[in-house]
Amino acid sequence: MHAYLSSRRFAGFATAALIALAPASARAQDFINVLTGGTSGVYYPLGVALSKIYGEKIPGTRPTVQATKASVENLQLLQQGKGEVAFTLGDSLDAAWKGDEEAGFKSPLKKLRGITAIYPNYIQIVASKDSGIKTLADLKGKRLSVGAPKSGTELNARAILAAAGLSYKDLGKIEYLPFAESVELMKNRQLDATLQSAGLGVASLRDLATSVEITVVEVPAAAVDKAGPPFIKVSIPANTYTGQTAAVPAAAVVNYLVTHEGMKEETVYQMTKAIYENLGDLGAAHAAARSIKLENALDGMPLPLHPGAARYFKEKGLKVGS
Repeated sequence: MHAYLSSRRFAGFATAALIALAPASARAQDFINVLTGGTSGVYYPLGVALSKIYGEKIPGTRPTVQATKASVENLQLLQQGKGEVAFTLGDSLDAAWKGDEEAGFKSPLKKLRGITAIYPNYIQIVASKDSGIKTLADLKGKRLSVGAPKSGTELNARAILAAAGLSYKDLGKIEYLPFAESVELMKNRQLDATLQSAGLGVASLRDLATSVEITVVEVPAAAVDKAGPPFIKVSIPANTYTGQTAAVPAAAVVNYLVTHEGMKEETVYQMTKAIYENLGDLGAAHAAARSIKLENALDGMPLPLHPGAARYFKEKGLKVGS
């Protein structure tokens, strides 16, 4: 009898224990869909690396990776709850938070929450030497490719040209083309310059510089200051591209990882922690990730942090705004 009661009591405890564990188990099975960009870009390989890290370091999670049209689409998908973490350029993120229709956001995406700043995209304006373009002012009347319409690159182009007192109307011709196609037109003398927002040493510009004599056009500090956050002042080091013998002042815009307000605090805390405890793996996936540093995690963040990310950064001694 005692044995029977004991076994019944044990079974009761076991059932209670399973019920108590159920929420944690449910959490552990949360999907983490990582929204990236095109498969030939930087976001996608980093997203693949991130999903692998999450799968290994956050027990029981089911990470997936989705190739997308990058920043604008990623932010819209997050707002709709169709992803859990996304890569984005800072100016697209700022536009999404404010609801900038010209940038592709008809209303503010207020469900978005920040995780961390990651690495900068350099806004690289490269002209053929034959064009005679040496400064931003020299772009007047010239033929420029600015990236796909309303892409992160094209939004960068609008902002930098405006800061230099220029608009598309001042240019001779505007082409809305991806990087590789822009380079092909320059090789064929059908374009004078291309603006590309990308990591240093991007393959398209390396290809161009080995085929055509180039000039890397300076973006002066005053123009970067006028453009304002999320743009920052940087320098394109000498010899980044064939024929570029001196360092060139330029602008950069920070990339971010973001999530949405519906994500659990503990999940985002673990996601943020996993990023910073596995930077070597991210750097191995793409050189751009070697620029990710904890001390820069909050640089220029244009929207509120998710509470899970804020908790991690506070633990690490970063000053997190209220």
